[in-house]
Amino acid sequence: MPAAIDPPASREPAPDSAAPIREEGRAKVNLALHVTGRRADGYHELDTLVVFPPFGDLLEVRPGAGLSLSVSGPFAADLGPADDNLVMRAATALQAAFQVQHGAALSLEKRLPVASGIGGGSADAAAALRALSRLWRLDARDPRIAEIAARLGADVPMCLASRPLRASGIGDVLSPVANLPAAGLVLVNPRVAVATPAIFKTLKTRENPPLGDLPGFANTSALTDWLATTRNDLQSPALETSPVIADVLEALEALPGSLLARMSGSGASCFALFADTTMAKAAAGALAAARPDWWICQTEVR
Repeated sequence: MPAAIDPPASREPAPDSAAPIREEGRAKVNLALHVTGRRADGYHELDTLVVFPPFGDLLEVRPGAGLSLSVSGPFAADLGPADDNLVMRAATALQAAFQVQHGAALSLEKRLPVASGIGGGSADAAAALRALSRLWRLDARDPRIAEIAARLGADVPMCLASRPLRASGIGDVLSPVANLPAAGLVLVNPRVAVATPAIFKTLKTRENPPLGDLPGFANTSALTDWLATTRNDLQSPALETSPVIADVLEALEALPGSLLARMSGSGASCFALFADTTMAKAAAGALAAARPDWWICQTEVR
């Protein structure tokens, strides 16, 4: 059975019969990502420090006849057919596992870029599991929900937890990380989709050391100093596949107050950390003016 962390408590009061249930599919940001091996079944083993800043896709669910999904938002057109969406796969699996006789109407506002290394599809599937568990009054701690998350994809269990954590194995062995210092965060995607399998295929070294023990971090500078000793092992192969990532990293490193710039996941999204949200907001504004063709989001680690 996959290791699980209890999902976050609902950020809203318990729903009444008229109000939609809302859940965020928060962006997943890999502050560090080491590839430590490859299993016989082809899955890669990882050791990664992950945070979930308070920005992402928005999911609403209501009672409905059968299961249905509508998609809106700036990146809706980049998704495939609704029936093959991870949200619908999550809903169908949850309904079957608990033999739920009710349906649901799901509405997804797609605000995160697709195939961008920040877990959009996985976060949406996790949001669906949380929201439908509330709608159908299921116990969010039931181990069947964690099992469904693991079957949907390697990133879904960590997105179900949606809190700072360290993930190992294929992403299914989760350990909560407490007391990370707050930091300003700027996320950038050059509007280039990256296929994760292609990045792993290009990876030259698959047996790398794990992260090691996480120290206590007195402040944001201590966090970024430690992160500078770590890596994202997928960054080099992603640069070969999508050279524009180098432009993004260079731009982030040049921003006033940027403490660390790195790619998240398999790309092409990258991030920079700042001492506080004020500095991050100013940096994001300057970058947006210089690169209006890029997707840029100012948020925070907390």
